[in-house]
Amino acid sequence: MAYQGKKLINDPNAVVTEFIEGLVETYPGLQYLDGFPQIKVVIRADVSPSTFDKVAVISGGGAGHEPAHAGFVGPGMLTSAVSGDVFASPPVDSILAAIRAVTGPKGCLLIVKNYTGDRLNFGLAAEQAKSEGYKVEMVIVGDDCALPPPRGIVGRRGLAGTILVHKVAGAAAEKGLSLNEVFEEAKHAAGLIGTMGVALSVCTLPGQVTSDRLGPEIMELGLGIHGEPGLAVVEMQKVDLVVSHVLKQILSPETGYVPITRGSNVILMINGLGATPMMELMIAARKAVPELQLEHGVAVDRVYTGSFMTSLDMAGFSITLMKSEPTILERLDAPTKAPNWPVGAEGDRPPAKIPVPVPASLSSRSDEMLSQPQELTKLGCVLEAAIEAAAKEIISMRDELNEWDSKAGDGDCGTTMYRGATAVLDDMKKRYPMNDAAETVNEIGATIRRVMGGTSGILYDILCKAAYASLKGKSEPTAKQWANALEASIAAVSKYGGASAGFRTMLDALIPACNSLKERLEAGDDSVQAFITSSEAASNGAESTKNMQAQAGRSSYIQPDLLVSIPDPGAMAAAAWYKAAAKAVASKLNQP
Repeated sequence: MAYQGKKLINDPNAVVTEFIEGLVETYPGLQYLDGFPQIKVVIRADVSPSTFDKVAVISGGGAGHEPAHAGFVGPGMLTSAVSGDVFASPPVDSILAAIRAVTGPKGCLLIVKNYTGDRLNFGLAAEQAKSEGYKVEMVIVGDDCALPPPRGIVGRRGLAGTILVHKVAGAAAEKGLSLNEVFEEAKHAAGLIGTMGVALSVCTLPGQVTSDRLGPEIMELGLGIHGEPGLAVVEMQKVDLVVSHVLKQILSPETGYVPITRGSNVILMINGLGATPMMELMIAARKAVPELQLEHGVAVDRVYTGSFMTSLDMAGFSITLMKSEPTILERLDAPTKAPNWPVGAEGDRPPAKIPVPVPASLSSRSDEMLSQPQELTKLGCVLEAAIEAAAKEIISMRDELNEWDSKAGDGDCGTTMYRGATAVLDDMKKRYPMNDAAETVNEIGATIRRVMGGTSGILYDILCKAAYASLKGKSEPTAKQWANALEASIAAVSKYGGASAGFRTMLDALIPACNSLKERLEAGDDSVQAFITSSEAASNGAESTKNMQAQAGRSSYIQPDLLVSIPDPGAMAAAAWYKAAAKAVASKLNQP
């Protein structure tokens, strides 16, 4: 029977901001940006982007994993940590605020755990920051060894091993290495790590009931840090047996997840998941070290035991192994003042801390500068007609899209797209500079990011941001330049979303459209007719998703036979707005 969880909190909706306030009061070297509640960013108090002469190292993710990530901000480790709500990826604007607040001329490295929301949000923030002139690189960490190699594009989950990558990158940056050198060291470190967790209980979110899914006599092997199901549910066992099983799983030659074999040297991390006493963690460590040496033939160079990346109040622990190398050891042994590496809270605390203002965007134009021109050019009229037609088509499809999505996803595709389309129609009359194609596309992305949310919102914003970068500086883009912009958009969505043709996503409509458009234009076809022809290719591509097995998004978790004859709603939506836009352009230019 479930019951209300007990928490020492005030308001469940304020736990993250109140945690940050307490953190910066405790540690003199930390500060936060004055953007609550939307922007939850912790930074080093001694860093200013105008004077910082080292690579900034930034990480983050959903709250609930404390001390990760804010507890690892400090010289020799992270320069900033970005937090979302509990178990929710931080929004793009928060990540951008962190980049602007700490990144100097040498650039910044983003370290991201392998979850779709984190990849997309950090990826879009990276692209935006690059468009503002910042140097940005990103490393994805996926160290989960619990589950068999996944199919599709999901990949291994990012777990506690990410903390070791933070330390390696932070120490490299502190030595003054270049962005590329810090990136390469972090990327290399991420490939040396494997982690597996064991849970005795699931966690309780603030204000929610406590689940009884794991009863008093059972435990779960390989449970994720958000409570995701793991490898197996088994009867309670003594910790020595559990440690032995976990080490065998991480070092399994069948999966080959870590490059550790007999004769290797390793770093060992025993990580508490939130409600495990230090006594129990030390008991696990006392078993793990001789087990590695005697049973697996590896030498243990370093042992870190404590709570580094938790899951609220989950009882259990994870074990991380990292192949040891001289440079890795040098980085791990380098000094740091990050509070939870751990270090003490030494230093005088100022009488009061005034929050640091959130930096303004270097690239976006103010609301005063953005408005509908009094008189539209021919380009402006055509663009307005295309946007209006595309948005209205999506609005008309809301119920149909929801119906498809109820069978292939969570049933809200139509509602989400409707929200974006209505906002675009509203903003179009108020703030889109229709005579400037690039800026209009950029503002469409901003509208979508503001109102749509979810994976589809981020993907469409990435689509618009990439198109904007391609069109920027071209006052009246040619048909081929529009085609190039579409191609760049598809490449960006594929890069950060991980999908490509045949993965049953919106790209299965846009890729055929782009290929057809470029082909017809190269053949010398009239540009409007080429647009119309490519819209048919988009429709055919969307229809073809009925016969595809999902390899991305929530539908990838659904049995393939349940998706037969059901088109991907995202692909159908993309084909619909694309075709509506093509017809509107033809009508406006008096073409058949």
